[in-house]
Amino acid sequence: MPKPIMNLADVKFDDVEDYGFYTSTRASISDHIGAQKLGYNLTVLPPGKAQCPFHNHRGEEEMFLILEGTGELRFGNQRYPIRAHDVIACPPGGPEVAHQIINTGEVEMRYLALSTIVELEACEYPDSGKIMVTAGKRGQRHLRKLFRAETDVDYYDREKS
Repeated sequence: MPKPIMNLADVKFDDVEDYGFYTSTRASISDHIGAQKLGYNLTVLPPGKAQCPFHNHRGEEEMFLILEGTGELRFGNQRYPIRAHDVIACPPGGPEVAHQIINTGEVEMRYLALSTIVELEACEYPDSGKIMVTAGKRGQRHLRKLFRAETDVDYYDREKS
């Protein structure tokens, strides 16, 4: 069993996103300290960037602790200024709890992200009209599908009658 403690100064940044506005580096923590039902990572956002698109989870709950920097939280149809030591709750639900952290400051933003881990998840992206469905344990997902929300079919579509 791994040691149940890790200092943030010792994390290894193993997840790099570089897709224009969506640019960040993340360091996974969970597996290194033996977490089973919670996911942890340290995220670093450059100025003017976001880690991921505006989204909401139907199963997982997330919490963010801003360590350094300033920015903006999009949450539902609201926007909130955020800064060091702010704690942000993002419960599961519909578009009313969709969220996104944007670094609107002049320096890097660092935050600790914490989430529950569920084996069946649906995630919606209100800005782009996408839906993602995942199933399986963390690191062993056997289903991960993204599709456009407007692609709706009848229950019996493609079934033999």
